[in-house]
Amino acid sequence: MTKLRARQLGLKFPGVTGKYNAITDVSGVLVGYRTIDAVSHDDKLIKTGVTALLPRGYQTEPQPVWAGCCALNGNGEMTGAHWIKDGGYFVGPVCLTNTHSVGTVHQAAVKWMLSQYQAAWQANHLWAMPVVAETYDGVINDINGLHVTQDDALSALTSARDGALAEGNVGGGNGMICYGFKGGTGTSSRCFTLDGRQYTLGALVQANYGQREWFELLGVPVGALLTDPLPAGLERERGSIIVVLATDAPMMPHQLQRLARRAGLGIAKSGSPGGNNSGDIFLAFSTANAGALPQLAQTHRAFQYLNDEVFDTIYQAAVDSTHEAVINAMLAAEDAPMQKPQGICRAIDPQALYQLVKRRNPAALLS
Repeated sequence: MTKLRARQLGLKFPGVTGKYNAITDVSGVLVGYRTIDAVSHDDKLIKTGVTALLPRGYQTEPQPVWAGCCALNGNGEMTGAHWIKDGGYFVGPVCLTNTHSVGTVHQAAVKWMLSQYQAAWQANHLWAMPVVAETYDGVINDINGLHVTQDDALSALTSARDGALAEGNVGGGNGMICYGFKGGTGTSSRCFTLDGRQYTLGALVQANYGQREWFELLGVPVGALLTDPLPAGLERERGSIIVVLATDAPMMPHQLQRLARRAGLGIAKSGSPGGNNSGDIFLAFSTANAGALPQLAQTHRAFQYLNDEVFDTIYQAAVDSTHEAVINAMLAAEDAPMQKPQGICRAIDPQALYQLVKRRNPAALLS
């Protein structure tokens, strides 16, 4: 049975979404998954994967993607973050996976870049520095078995597409847990108009964070009110959340860094204080201002950007799309067996959630 997303379920979220209510509503942004469900030779559950985002699709000319990043709580990894902070851009894909697979996926992403941008790399002294971020799926997945391969990452990269996206137990989100329920991959988008021009902002999350008692939704303390038993071992947080924000609005790197920071407000809307064990790490990028790599460009360059004074609208879009993406991830998720400790990580019951919101805050439902 197809699971309903948050708005389909009847939950009221602010803002106007794009056609697919997904990060792929930002023109040119593609997303691919490699989802791994298997059993190891010693009967351990392999439930993990890779999510790949291509900010500029499959174009063969390497171009800077202007970006900013932020760590609300730095217990995690996002490669390339130092140069994003100093240089204001990255080149190539963004990949999400589990904590112990960052190196494997990074090497695969480099291999993909060397092939995709072959002409530029052969003719010039260029270096590949893709963005790879992680969250920990070791409660559900045999993470120490190092089962993600370069071929898995390349499969995600070569399968990236636009349009509607699968959510929940897919890609890098396959083995993740959120607020004591099954978590995973989620997405949402917002459209907004500035000075007569329409822009889009999309969020994609790999949600693996939060304790059950923290969970709130639309003003309702859901985690405290739902009676689902919490499996042993999920009393404390062992996860993280990666948020990727994409927009076609022209923004400077310092503006994108400020935008990335707003993802923290988005995850806080469902109750997270940014736990000590959580790597809450956020990336924001703009597909505007495409052009040659700085190493290959002329001395004087032109750059279009928006006035900071109009950014309240964009910040609101980032907060709201991040929040909705988390809920979409949880609603799309499926139950998964846990191996350390043993048990079942249950997905949240959509109808129980709906009825609870209806009883406690009916104004938060679509009419």
